Amino acid sequence: MATRSLWRTRGKLAVAAAALLTGGATATVATSEDPATALKLCTAVPVRLYRNTVTAASIAFDYEYSLWGLSEGSVEKAKVKHEVHLRSARKLQELCFKNGGIYIKLGQHLGQLEYLVPEEYVQTMRESMLNKCPVSSYDQVCEVFKKELGETPDKIFEEFDPVPIASASLAQVHVARTLDGQKVAVKVQHTHMTDTATADRATVEVLVNTLHGVFPSFDYRWLIDEIRESLPKELDFLVEAKNSEKCLENFRKLSPHIAEYVYAPKVHWNLSTSKLLTMEFMDGAHVNDVKTIQKLGIQPNEVATLVSQVFAEMMFRHGFVHCDPHAANLIVRPLPSGKRTILGKRKPQLVLLDHGLYKELDFTTRFNYASLWKVHFYFHLPSLFTGIFPLSMA
Repeated sequence: MATRSLWRTRGKLAVAAAALLTGGATATVATSEDPATALKLCTAVPVRLYRNTVTAASIAFDYEYSLWGLSEGSVEKAKVKHEVHLRSARKLQELCFKNGGIYIKLGQHLGQLEYLVPEEYVQTMRESMLNKCPVSSYDQVCEVFKKELGETPDKIFEEFDPVPIASASLAQVHVARTLDGQKVAVKVQHTHMTDTATADRATVEVLVNTLHGVFPSFDYRWLIDEIRESLPKELDFLVEAKNSEKCLENFRKLSPHIAEYVYAPKVHWNLSTSKLLTMEFMDGAHVNDVKTIQKLGIQPNEVATLVSQVFAEMMFRHGFVHCDPHAANLIVRPLPSGKRTILGKRKPQLVLLDHGLYKELDFTTRFNYASLWKVHFYFHLPSLFTGIFPLSMA
């Protein structure tokens, strides 16, 4: 009886989702000021919603059915739960690749939440999502340029490489040279993000809430808050540009003792919009590329110390924290002033990239977090010295 009920629920979710969007498609196209974009939405979104519904219902059903009647804490239940986690993670992975856009971003985000979601999800997403992002064609890039700046890249830049040097879930980066000869990096938002991001966000919210109503134990409503807060900021490149300038200004005003050791690429405002971002091109080594860092004449331990100092200043002093500090977004280069250490090694400068997402921390949060570290250090200090010296000496 329970099995039949779950299957009926799964079917109802899929049918209702399809009917909900296809029923309003004709009206949406007819009343839109941009029929071409509206048509894209009305053809792409119902397909995505149907995939979402079928996948989510399948995952929820798998958990409910496979774990039915198994004793909590038993070895058998742990084994079955591991298998369900793995199957479900693969289903979710397949959904993200098929839908693309914010779903790739969502998969990448899940891959960083080892403290919140099962390990099977984390490993599955990490193995696949970080290196398999969509790439827009040059024609699609030209389409974005025409909408944003009125001309194609070859008319705006002296040189523009049509092959991107990097592609992420929301955008890709091209190397170009301005008319006055400056080498720049041009971040171009994927066209499908522009067309479907808002609708995709809405469908994710509807499905997560619906699934929680049908299966109360399947509660991933925290995803809604994450997407609602972060996605609009990351999709507006002017927010990213302003964040980069505010970050450097904070170091100049609040942390002048290390301000020269932190840098963000200069923004070319006349060549930037909410969907295009033109920045100074930066050369250097990724923060985890030890061999290249050493070839630059920089000591890796100096880099480690600098990274810790920079993010400590942001967290505890500025209250304005870069929220995506993975290796590709942290570049190390020799300090332009040419300063060296007492051993004759070059001093490092940390270049921060991708300023789309920042978190603002109020004073209370910063104070409590600093207090937590003080308490942690106080209680672990004796064990630290015991580990360094023999117990009789400590």
